[in-house]
This record gives sequence, C-alpha cells and structure tokens, in this order.
Amino acid sequence: MIGRLILTYPDAARRTGVFVILALITVAIYGMGVSPAWLGHVLPTASDWLAANPAPARLLGATIIAAIAVVNWQALRQLPRRFQVVGVWIELFVLLMLFFYSFNLSFAFIGKKVGFLISQGVVTTLYISVISIAAATVIALAGAIAKLSRNGVVYGLATFYTSLFRGLPLLMQIYIIYLGLPQVGYVISAVPAGILALSLCYGAYMTEIFRAGIESIPRGQTEGATALGLSPSQTMGLVILPQAMRVIIPPTGNQFIAMLKDSSLVSVVGVWELMYLARTQGQTEFRHIEMLITASMIYWLLSVGLEFLQSRIEARFGRSNVR
Repeated sequence: MIGRLILTYPDAARRTGVFVILALITVAIYGMGVSPAWLGHVLPTASDWLAANPAPARLLGATIIAAIAVVNWQALRQLPRRFQVVGVWIELFVLLMLFFYSFNLSFAFIGKKVGFLISQGVVTTLYISVISIAAATVIALAGAIAKLSRNGVVYGLATFYTSLFRGLPLLMQIYIIYLGLPQVGYVISAVPAGILALSLCYGAYMTEIFRAGIESIPRGQTEGATALGLSPSQTMGLVILPQAMRVIIPPTGNQFIAMLKDSSLVSVVGVWELMYLARTQGQTEFRHIEMLITASMIYWLLSVGLEFLQSRIEARFGRSNVR
C-alpha cells in the first residue's frame, strides 16, 4: 500500500521524506544537548529570551541546524560528483576548524612551536616508520612463504611468530624489547628498540596479507611458469608477486598509515618523535591542547599524503586490469 502511494504521488512522498529526515535530525541534535548559545551571537536582541527559555531555545537551535543540514544536502546534490566531494571536504574541514577554534587556543604558541615539531618530530617519525615498514615487508614476505611451505618446522616457526606478535599489544612489545634485551646482555637504545618492535609487530600482520595475496593467484600461473623452465624463486619473483601486488598493496598501505600513527607509542621510551615533542613542548607553558591538536593535524596531513601515494601505487599495479 505504501509503495503504491509512493509510486502514485512521488513528489509528495519526497517532501514527506525530507520532513521526516528534518524531524529526526532535530530530535538527534536536541537529544545531544547542543547549546543554543550561538543563537545569541546571531540574534543579539533575542539573548534575554534565550536565557529565560532554555528548553525552547534548544529546540529552536536544533531545528535551525537541522534545516541548514537538509538545505545543504539538497544544494550539494545539484553539483557534479567531483564537486560534491570537494564541497563536503571543505565544509567538514571548516566545521573541524571552528570546533578547534572554540577551545580558545593560543595560535602564537602554536606558531612558535610548529617549526620544531616538523623539523624534529616529523623527521624522526618518518625515519622510524619508513625503516620499520621496509623491515616489516621483508619479514612479511619471508613469513608468507614460510606459511605456504610444506616443511613442518618452517611452518611451525612462522605460525608461532605471527601468533605471538599479533597476540601481544604493541606497547608491551616495545617495553619487552627495550627493557628485556638488556637482561640477557644486549643493550639496545630507544630508537632501534622502537623500530624492532614496529617491524616485528607489523611484519606479523603483513605476513597474512602477503600470504592471502600469493594464494589469490591461480595455481595455473605456477604450473605455466614451471613448464617454461622457471625455478621456484623465479616463479615467485617474476610471475606470482607482480600479480599478487594488486591484492597486497591496499592493505599494506593501510598498515603503513597505521604504523605511522602507532610510532607515537615509542615515545614511552623517550624517542623524540612527534607525540613525545608535542607532550613535552606543551608542558613548558601548560599549553597541552595546542600541541596535541597541532600534532594531530600533522599526523592527518601525513596520512593524506600516504593515501595519495597508495592510490598512485595501486593505479600502477592495476593497469593490467584496465581494458
């Protein structure tokens, strides 16, 4: 019955749907308890009424915000898809900046410290992350091949490794390596300990990614390479891996972005990476929130750059699928 009414009166159904969505958004915003104080800045003459009627003021503010959201949605729908994406990004970024601006930040303090955060913290963070992802890639490739081996000893070593390092929290691994290795006579400094922990931890996760990528290639590819006289190592390097990269690259890129952020955990052993400097520099003038927000924005920008690089690599290895 409802479906027949919608087909018979599509315009009325569309308008009804808009009003229902407007009502739901209004109820959600009202339930979140969003303060209507901003209405006092927009309508100064209504400040007394807003203060005297908090509940109706909240409802009015929620209704206005919901109406703006619905109108904005309808306006964006009139644009081509590419401009819709750009518009959404711009609007959400502006809202995020307004949210941060409401914290009453000291932009002078941020401007004074941001150069040091980039020159020292970002460089150290990228240094640790790049070396760790390179080492993790080598470990993952070796681990994937070992897990595909018919040798029980090799397979057992690989499965124990992946089970152990995927089962322990990364922070615990950092502490065990940094504090545990000196107990057996091998003193390791903070940066190598962080790199080793990140490499072993993410190597275990990436082992499964590489294994799944290799197994996604049909067995006929291996049989064909063998028929052409290629050795197992040549088959893996020249036939299997180039095709498997289309499957391996996307999740590996995600792991690199995750590692970039998890590198902040090495700050617990005193490495001067981005998060460590954000905490220590914020303590000098009790401006913790300024440094944490600045560090978060830098992490985000680094992640955006890595996402772009990942998309380029994916396009490079996916060209064979383009007809």
